[in-house]
Amino acid sequence: MVDVGCRAELFLRDADGRETSLSAVCRFCSSSRKRAASGSIANAASAKGLSYRHAWGVIARNRGAAGRRAHHQIARARGSVLSELGESVLRAQRVCGERLEVPLHTVTNDVAGELNQRLAGGVTQVRIHASHGYAVATLVRALGEQRVPVDIKYRESAEAMSAFARGECELAGFHLPIGEFRSTCADIYRPYLDQNKHQLIRLTRRTQGLFLPKGNPKRTSGLHDLARSNVCFVNRQPGSGTRMLLDLSLRSVGVDPDQINGYATTELTHSAIAAFVASGMADLGFGVQPAAQHFALDFIPIIDEDYFFACERTRLDEARLASVLRILRSEGFTDSVVQLEGYDPARCGSLVDIDEGLRG
Repeated sequence: MVDVGCRAELFLRDADGRETSLSAVCRFCSSSRKRAASGSIANAASAKGLSYRHAWGVIARNRGAAGRRAHHQIARARGSVLSELGESVLRAQRVCGERLEVPLHTVTNDVAGELNQRLAGGVTQVRIHASHGYAVATLVRALGEQRVPVDIKYRESAEAMSAFARGECELAGFHLPIGEFRSTCADIYRPYLDQNKHQLIRLTRRTQGLFLPKGNPKRTSGLHDLARSNVCFVNRQPGSGTRMLLDLSLRSVGVDPDQINGYATTELTHSAIAAFVASGMADLGFGVQPAAQHFALDFIPIIDEDYFFACERTRLDEARLASVLRILRSEGFTDSVVQLEGYDPARCGSLVDIDEGLRG
């Protein structure tokens, strides 16, 4: 089984067509931001597994286009301080990576799937179609570490369930809010599920809420603030479970989406939403708490929800699904999910009847 990677790279091109890598500079920008801990470019390079000579070589090669301005050199012996331009370069790289996370992952997964199928001589993969989330990503990594072939496609919850009904995956991931919106959301997925034929597997409970810049400069206190004229919002794409949850929540507090500045601006993942807010392109976003933590944003919890996988009962004893259940029920996996802010993996891997899961 081979691992395939795909990453976004930012570069500058001068009038003569010569290209310089902003992404290479970003490696040292991120270390310079933490210079109080690392102390110097030498220590920053060491932390990246690079030599001091190589680190300054990268900066020197890029200095003509961005390096001299991005890193304000105080003294080579005393290290460097990141300038405003350097901060902008670093922020652009992070936003680029997060906003392209899903399409890049799709390309990576398709390439890896084809290569592994050929190398493994027809070994069957675990096919997972699921709404994007940090616990799902943790599971995919755990499967890879255990050398369990997996084909993951991140898509909207309803699309995942539709694919499941067509037999295109063994596991379909979707989430349901706890409380007054449960039955409304459950009705979206109910047509794809058969109480006698299908089974739910509990993954986690998690919290969704508002992302806002550190220190809450707009003094936001809840969803009603989205209607303020001085607040800019970034939304999830239509059809996503998070978008449906947000719309129901807005309706419950009497906020008309047409009043929201930025309601039509959308991103595909929780991380991309957080990156958008962290970059200053929006004042508020909505998603799961680990994304806010990753970008050092403040977070206002709004609603808790359950995340499930749907599967066929007859497949539970197959080796590939048995491997998934073994990992979900392992102490190592639950310890990893516990580290995610706002996630509760209690009863992770437990089997839940369809009616019970949808009812909550």
